[in-house]
Amino acid sequence: MNLGGGNQCGRCKRTVYFAEEVLCDSRRFHKACFACSVCSKRLDSTTVAVHLDEIYCKSCYGKTYGPKGYGFGVGAGTLNMDKGEGQGITREEPPAHRPTTNANPSKLAQKFGGSEKCPRCGKSVYAAEKVIGAGSSWHKTGCFRCATCGKGLESTTLADKDGEIYCKACYAKDFGPKGYGYGSGAGALPLTQ
Repeated sequence: MNLGGGNQCGRCKRTVYFAEEVLCDSRRFHKACFACSVCSKRLDSTTVAVHLDEIYCKSCYGKTYGPKGYGFGVGAGTLNMDKGEGQGITREEPPAHRPTTNANPSKLAQKFGGSEKCPRCGKSVYAAEKVIGAGSSWHKTGCFRCATCGKGLESTTLADKDGEIYCKACYAKDFGPKGYGYGSGAGALPLTQ
């Protein structure tokens, strides 16, 4: 029985009011009830997976309803090198690795499933981990660092040369003007008396 308005929570079945509701799969939940039914991890729109009338985090959903059987293990030691010849299964081997000429696909390719590649590691860069510098997309952690000293950079504190990024100190040291009179700081020019 639902007295006083509000809708029924998909988890606890008590009344959930507008100020505290989370919508998912045409059902309403209390914010506190919007958690994985296996591990109780709090969920949001990017981490929820729905199966029948239950909600899961993506990890628990994969463990519960993901592929199972030979070759679908999780963790170390589960790589299946069986090509399936014994069961009459044939599989085309992937072509040998060839370097691509364009690490960043066109905007059209990005819109339809392609993603930009990080110039440092060559792996796909997704929006949640992306930072733009020197005209390219980089991984925020691990890759967006000075090529010389490894210092973490920000888009406003970097200098670039030939597609590589540097902190301003290393850039000045490696690529700045050299010679007499281009020292840095007080006392860089010797005083002769």
